[in-house]
Amino acid sequence: MAGSSSVHSSLHKSLFISLACAAGLLLAAHAGAEEAGGTLAKIKRTGTITLGVRDGSIPFSYLDDKQQYQGYSVDLCMKVVVAVQKQLGLTGLKVQMNPVTAANRIPLMANGTIDLECGSTTNNAERQKQVAFAPTMFVIANRLLAKKSSHIRSLADMKGKTLVATAGTTTLKQMTILNNEQQLGMNIVVGKDHPESFLMLETGRAVAEANDDILLASQVATSRNPGEFEITKEALSVEPYGIMLRRDDPAFKQVVDAALTRLYQSDDFIKIYNKWFLSPIPPKGINLNFPMPPQLKAVIAKPTDSPDPAAYAEVPAAQKAASRRK
Repeated sequence: MAGSSSVHSSLHKSLFISLACAAGLLLAAHAGAEEAGGTLAKIKRTGTITLGVRDGSIPFSYLDDKQQYQGYSVDLCMKVVVAVQKQLGLTGLKVQMNPVTAANRIPLMANGTIDLECGSTTNNAERQKQVAFAPTMFVIANRLLAKKSSHIRSLADMKGKTLVATAGTTTLKQMTILNNEQQLGMNIVVGKDHPESFLMLETGRAVAEANDDILLASQVATSRNPGEFEITKEALSVEPYGIMLRRDDPAFKQVVDAALTRLYQSDDFIKIYNKWFLSPIPPKGINLNFPMPPQLKAVIAKPTDSPDPAAYAEVPAAQKAASRRK
């Protein structure tokens, strides 16, 4: 009996040790998963932060003639990089530039390839189901760009004609919806990136290009014959741009949001804006002459990451109603 008791005791002890080891492994795996899922932990572990950058979104994020990535969004992201380095107490932080496109930027953010997306990405409710956004950095309107000789003044003038928009953009989706709703019968063709979309317009493969007004302005300014093109006055939408980051990572978002909010309240932000929108920019020394829109002034004064276009209206609806009552 004593031998039997000893055997049972030994078995219980072995079982307890095995369960304890298993529990320890599970806890370690869980802790590792949490660390792997946290951007700050990942950056600290690797000593590297990876920025998603664009090749041709002038002046937000693009390659210059020296094959260096630069632009308004890149400058803002570099301010965030400094804040992240300080937050983690690192003496140095390697910055990896990872090219992305309009079509793959969200998947590359979601799967952990990039940590910040520094381009010209619209923040909307649909995208917020997949990724998060830092406080809005720019506010644009969707418009059409066409050659003056085509006499395109509005979307209605595009009935039965060929329109180009860039793959993976909210503009492409919007144009498809409007084409159906308004029964325009447009032939919508797709450019793989913004330069290709403009080339299709420039070479006559499309009558007009739909895109964000500031991107259209930069395309015209850097084209061979700027005087040949005209942007329509009709605004098809008003949308906020934001630096994109992963969802469900509040610690990282807090650092990013705080860094940008501090920047927006400083003179450095005005200098960055003027550098890219009111001064000659590389590689051709073109000045976009794009004064800060009232909507952007408002959001810089009171930062928000709202995806609601109504939050960026130039004049709030309540104010308009009050004005009409007067």
